This record gives sequence, C-alpha cells and structure tokens, in this order.
Amino acid sequence: MSRDDVRRWVHENARDPVFWTEVIQIVKTVVAGVISWVLATHVLDLQQSFLAPWAAILVVHATVYRTFSQGARQVGATVVGVLVAWVVGNLLGLSPLAVGVALLAGLAIGALPWFEGQGTTAAATALVVLTTGFSTNDNVLVSRLVDTAVGVVVGLLVNLVVWPPLRRRTAIRALDALDDRIGRHLTAMGEGLVRDLDDEAIDDWVDEIRDLDAELDQTWALVRQARESARLNPRRQAKEFRDPRQWTTLLHDLEQAIAESLSICHTVRLATQQGQPWHDEFRDAYAQVLCAGGHAIEDADRDGLRRCRDDLDQVIEIGARSDPDPYLWPVYGALVVNLRNILDAMDEVAGANPLHQPPLPFRGRGAAAS
Repeated sequence: MSRDDVRRWVHENARDPVFWTEVIQIVKTVVAGVISWVLATHVLDLQQSFLAPWAAILVVHATVYRTFSQGARQVGATVVGVLVAWVVGNLLGLSPLAVGVALLAGLAIGALPWFEGQGTTAAATALVVLTTGFSTNDNVLVSRLVDTAVGVVVGLLVNLVVWPPLRRRTAIRALDALDDRIGRHLTAMGEGLVRDLDDEAIDDWVDEIRDLDAELDQTWALVRQARESARLNPRRQAKEFRDPRQWTTLLHDLEQAIAESLSICHTVRLATQQGQPWHDEFRDAYAQVLCAGGHAIEDADRDGLRRCRDDLDQVIEIGARSDPDPYLWPVYGALVVNLRNILDAMDEVAGANPLHQPPLPFRGRGAAAS
C-alpha cells in the first residue's frame, strides 16, 4: 500500500462516523477486559483471574439489548465450562480422558436450546480451566465463579454507561446510499435501451438488481440492529429509534423500486427474444424518461421525478400513435406501469433524502461515534 493510499484511507475514515463507532466499541471491549482483570488480580486477589476479562469480552456486544440477551447465554456457557472443569477434574484428574470428557460435556451442554449454540464457549472454558489447574477445594470453585462474575459486571457497566451504542448512523448511511445506486442503475438501463440489446446486456442488468436486492437485505438488517440498539438504552435519543417507522416505510418503497426494475428487465428480455421491432420514437422517449428518472433519484430531486411522470404521459401518447404490432401493446403498457410505480415509490424516498444524521460529538476532530 502506497503512502497516498494510506493518506486516503486515513482521510476517509477520519470523517466516517461508522468507522468511529466500531473503534469506540473495540476500545470499550478492551477497557472492560483490562478493568476486570485488574479488579480480579490486584483488588480481589483471585486465582485464575483470566476468567474475568474472558467474561467481560463475551458480554460487551454491539447493542445493550444484545449484551443482556446474547451475553447472558455466553456467560452462562462460561459458568457451565467452569463447573464442568471442576467436576471432571475432581473425578478424573488431568488426563487425556479428562480432557475428552470435559470437551464432550461442554459441547453437549452448550448445544442445548437455551444456550443457542454456545457449545464452543462452554467447551473452551472447560478446557482452559481444567488444563491450567484445578483443585478439589470448594473455595477454588467459588473463586473461579467470582472471577467470572467480576467480568460480567464490568462488561455490563462499561457497555451500559460508557456511550451505549445507537447503531443509527450505519443504517442511515445505508439507506442514503441505496437509493443513489438504484438511480444509477436506472440510468444505465435507459442508456442501454437506445442500443441494440442482447441477452448478455440484460443479464448484466439482472445481476446488478440482484446485488441491489442483497444490499436491501443488508440495509433491513442494519435497521433492525439500530432498532435493537435502542432497546434498554438509557440515552435520550434512543426513544425515537425504538420504532423507526420512517425507515421501514422508505425500505418498502425501495423494495418496490427494485422489484419494478427487475420486471422491466424481464419485459425487455421477452420482447427482445420475440424479435418484434420496437417503435423507435417510443423506445427513445421511454429511454429518455428512464435516464431522467435515474438522475432525479440519484440527486433526490422530487421536482425532477414529477417532471418525469409528466413526460411519461407523453410517452403513452407516443405509444398510442405508433400503431405497434398487437404483441407490443402489453409490452409498452407493462414498461410504462413499471416506471410509473418506480417514480411514485422513489418520490417519498427523495423527499426524505438525505436522512437526518445526529450531530457529531467529535466534529472538531473529524470523528464521530454512534
């Protein structure tokens, strides 16, 4: 990587709030691990104090809600691992058989429905505790459980008190970016319509729409994560994100636009395969509106979208005057309906774009946390 690449990466990420969200979450995880280890080692003087940072790292999740839900299962698996190691160590000592039994028990118990696949956590904890030393003394078992409890409490407090994450910036950025990509794709389709099309060109359109659909699914996941991050979150701003109705409405509109775009591709493919010649005036006028609509969507230009709807009425008149082959009437009608639906759906998206970003707490340094 060249020096210019490094500078570019630093410049882009220094102003990227999502990047700083992830950085802060990593720092919080490290802080929770260090604090829990210091408490277990130097304050409480506990044995095998590695269990404290181990539990703390497991607890600090991307959202406060997940810290309590998923973290509870992981911590439960850790406690199970400690108990399994103590029982197996007392019965079998430290031997290959004991290691095998501990791993088997940890994986089996962790596979129970309540733990939701935390078998690896339980088995790994049992293995580490067993091989780093066990004792038949009940006080040692209590010490190990206290180690774990220290990590749990520290992890919960750090994630809950120190800037509890609201995953809103990531979702907002994804929403703002998706409609721009839809606009660019519609423009490319319009430019392609004025040329001789073949199956390969249409396949490229369909592949791009599939990528858009995958990006839409990812955006839905980010919105769900943002909504989850508001649950149990003490920050005042969290309330409005517990039910982000505007976001879900916009996502439904984006779904509609992507589906209609795919329908245009299928309609064009069928018409091309039939070999029926399009009326040049209709094709050129439709392609022009498609390009203009794509530009308006990318620019979030509601006035431009409304002009496109007016222009689409003229395209209908051109189709009526062209006296095409009867086979082409449903083709023309389907294309017009698909494009009208796209323009209507994206009008609301354009009105909301760009979505309001929360103020940047580190504006002066070009960084932000969510």
